[in-house]
Amino acid sequence: MNIVLESFDYIIVGQGIAGSCLAIRLLDIGKRILVIDQPERNSSSRIAAGMFNPVTGQKMVRTWLADELFPTLHSFYRGVEQSTQSRCLYDVPLYRPFISVEEQNEWMGRSVDPIYTNFIDQVFTSPNFAHVKNPYGGLLLKQCGYLDTRAFISAVSGRIRREGVLRHEHFDDARLSPIGDGVQYGEVNAKRIIFCQGVHENRWFDWLPVRPLKGETISIQSPFREQVILNRGVYILPSDSAGRQRIGSTYNVQDKEAAITLTARMELEEKASGLVDFSIQTVDHQWGWRPTSPDRRPMLGAHPEQQSLIVFNGLGTKGISLAPYFSLVLTRWMENHKPLNKEVDIERFKSLYWKSPK
Repeated sequence: MNIVLESFDYIIVGQGIAGSCLAIRLLDIGKRILVIDQPERNSSSRIAAGMFNPVTGQKMVRTWLADELFPTLHSFYRGVEQSTQSRCLYDVPLYRPFISVEEQNEWMGRSVDPIYTNFIDQVFTSPNFAHVKNPYGGLLLKQCGYLDTRAFISAVSGRIRREGVLRHEHFDDARLSPIGDGVQYGEVNAKRIIFCQGVHENRWFDWLPVRPLKGETISIQSPFREQVILNRGVYILPSDSAGRQRIGSTYNVQDKEAAITLTARMELEEKASGLVDFSIQTVDHQWGWRPTSPDRRPMLGAHPEQQSLIVFNGLGTKGISLAPYFSLVLTRWMENHKPLNKEVDIERFKSLYWKSPK
């Protein structure tokens, strides 16, 4: 007896930020998709504060591919809001207090540098915000903000249910078989399957060096009501309707404990106290794993021997800004055969980590 299989163009495994962005890209071009996702409380996509900022790092430099990433970010998330009739993207400036006159002068100079003019809103040379420790003024950046990640994932889930198929279940590697130019998974088949599983391994891509990076955030009750992100040592997001502010995040490569820690809470409270003049009292504390790569670049591409198996992973701490752009890059590669950027193609890891089974 022949069993009739349900057919899809693509199966996506994992509906975090990466999987959600890719699902939207494929739905937008009319592809039939099946998304398999088992929501987890401590996935980075669901606990992340969702902040994005084009000027980052200890040295505050323009982030990699900023001119491509940020226009794509804004247009993509706004498009999702329109297609799902939901609110998830919040455009909010970011304020970084100066700690010296020298830093103030440095940014006065950078403010006329063409590399930064698209991202600098204003340079203040005197205190600008109440409740903020900013005696030397500070830097106000534009094209910043945050994504309500839970609202975004929920909105995308709704669209997938309307236009595709969404299954909330565990993905079982043993049920997947590459067949011809496609794959079969249980009772369904597809042209390709894309793994967007974050830190979770599967037998096809367990050779990739996806490294879990733990991050913790806290929430506080706050008198600060300005619609601005504060950033110096930690970020402090604007207050929600209940007057709570999110503070984050820790970056601990060594900590493998699947739980919140007192050490992280104290670190965040101490750094926040150096940024604002009111008492920091934690009312909530969360943790999660971020999937990172050794070179801090995403991982895109096909399995070395099974071209119908694709990976989209390793977005790390900047997934909110990376996912819209690289989901488009991946879609164009799969659909239009446009080459992948060598900096993100998993081919870069093949010689170091891949060993063909004998």
